[in-house]
Amino acid sequence: MDRITVIRRSLAIFALGWVALLPVLGIIPAIYALLAVRQVRDGYRDAWNPASGYLKAGIVMTRIGFFTSATLILLTVIALMFGLIG
Repeated sequence: MDRITVIRRSLAIFALGWVALLPVLGIIPAIYALLAVRQVRDGYRDAWNPASGYLKAGIVMTRIGFFTSATLILLTVIALMFGLIG
């Protein structure tokens, strides 16, 4: 993977991280971002990534967004199962 591709994907992961922070709606972008992170890290392992700060921030936002959405969905399902909603 060349450097330009790595920079573009790192910035895309950063943008997807912002979208992933949206409750429930961000779960699909979060999953895509987590898969893209794996590709960037595997494809550009030993070289310096000039956009590594954006990549790291995107990873943090993606993980927070994914965890928040997953927790919200889990709590909603539990509440529906026990009749606490509706």
